Amino acid sequence: MSVMRDLAGWVDARFPMSKMWREHLSEYYAPKNFNFWYFFGSLALLVLVIQIVTGIFLTMNYKPDADQAFGSVEFIMRDVNWGWLIRYLHSTGASAFFVVVYLHMFRGLMYGSFKKPRELVWIFGMLIYVVLMAEAFLGYLLPWGQMSYWGAQVIISLFGAVPGIGEQLALWIRGDFVVSDATLNRFFALHVIALPIILLALVVAHIIALHEVGSNNPDGIDIKKNKDENGKPKDGIPFHPYYTVKDIVGTIVFLIFFSAVVFFVPEGGGWFLEPANFVPADPLKTPEHIVPLWYFTPYYAILRAVPDKLIGVILMAAAIVVLFLLPWLDRSPVRSVRYRGPLFKMALTVFTVSFLVLGYLGTQPATGIYTTLAQIFTILYFAFFILMPWYTKVDKDKPVPERVTK
Repeated sequence: MSVMRDLAGWVDARFPMSKMWREHLSEYYAPKNFNFWYFFGSLALLVLVIQIVTGIFLTMNYKPDADQAFGSVEFIMRDVNWGWLIRYLHSTGASAFFVVVYLHMFRGLMYGSFKKPRELVWIFGMLIYVVLMAEAFLGYLLPWGQMSYWGAQVIISLFGAVPGIGEQLALWIRGDFVVSDATLNRFFALHVIALPIILLALVVAHIIALHEVGSNNPDGIDIKKNKDENGKPKDGIPFHPYYTVKDIVGTIVFLIFFSAVVFFVPEGGGWFLEPANFVPADPLKTPEHIVPLWYFTPYYAILRAVPDKLIGVILMAAAIVVLFLLPWLDRSPVRSVRYRGPLFKMALTVFTVSFLVLGYLGTQPATGIYTTLAQIFTILYFAFFILMPWYTKVDKDKPVPERVTK
C-alpha cells in the first residue's frame, strides 16, 4: 500500500489525477433526485466505448477496397475467431447508440436541460448528435452491400441540390463521378480516424461544460443556490459512490437487453441490418425500395414530404439546425415539465408523436397517403419550434419549489 501511495503521489506531482477525480467524481455534487431518465447519458458513454473497441478489432481484418470490402466482412463473420460477435456488437451498438442518445435528448426536452445556464452543454450535445449521424452514415457504406451502396448514392446526390456548387460538392464528397473505390477509401478514413477524434473531443467538452454549471434535475432547480455551512449543496450528493453505483445497475440492465439483441436478433428484423445489405453492391441493379436505417428515417420522411428536391434538402437540414436554437426559442422561466403549463405538455406530446410517425413514414414508399401524412407531420414537427416563443410565454406554469422534491 505504501508503494501505491508513493506512486500516486509521484503521478499527482506531474499530472492532476487526484484533482480530476475530486472535481468530476468524488466531490462533484449532483442533485439527489435523479430518476430513470438520467441513466442514458452514462449509457451513451458506455456504447461509445463499445463502438470504439469493436471498431478497432474490425479494422484489423476489414479491407477498404471496392473489390474486397464485402468479402472481408464475410471473412470476419465466418473465419475470424469471434468475428461474428465483434461485427454484431458493432452493428447493434450503432442502433443502441441512437436509442440512448434520442432518450437522452428527450429527457433534455422534458426537464429543460437546454435552458440557461446550460446552453453550451446543449450545443455540445447537439454537435455530438450531428457528428454521430455523420459517423453512422459513413460507416453504413463500409460493408459494401446493396443498401450501403445505393443509400450512399442517394444521400450524396442530395448535395447536388445545393445551387451553384452542388454538382462539384457531390463530386468532391464521392471522389469520383460515381460511388466507387475512392468513395469507400475516404469514408473509411473519416469513419475510423477523423470523426472519432472529433466525437471524443466533443464528449469531453460536453462533460466539462456540464460539470462547470452543474447537472439539471427533474425539478429544474439549481442546487448550487442552497448550500450548507460547508459550501456543499443541501440537495446534492457526491457523484461517487452514489451515482456510479446507480449507473452500474443501469448498465447491467442495459447489457441484458443489448446482449439479447446481439445473440438472438442481431439484424433486428431488418431494422439494424437490412436483408439487401447481405448482397454485394451492384451498381447496375437498384434495390426496389431504398430506405436508410431507422435512426435517419424521420429526416428522410421530411426530405420526401415536398416534391422539390432543394426545398426538401433545406427542410431536412432545418429539422436538425432548429434543435440548436431551443435555448433561445423557449421563453418560459420554468425548466421542468413537472411545472410547465398545459400548452407545453401538449406541444411536446405532439412533437414526440410527429417524430415517431415520421420515422415510420420514412420506411414506406413516398406515394399517396404516406406523402400526405409526411407533409402533415412535418408541419407539426416544425410548429413545435416556430410557435415555441409564443406558447412558452403565455403558458400557465405552476410555482417551482425552492428545494428539490423526490
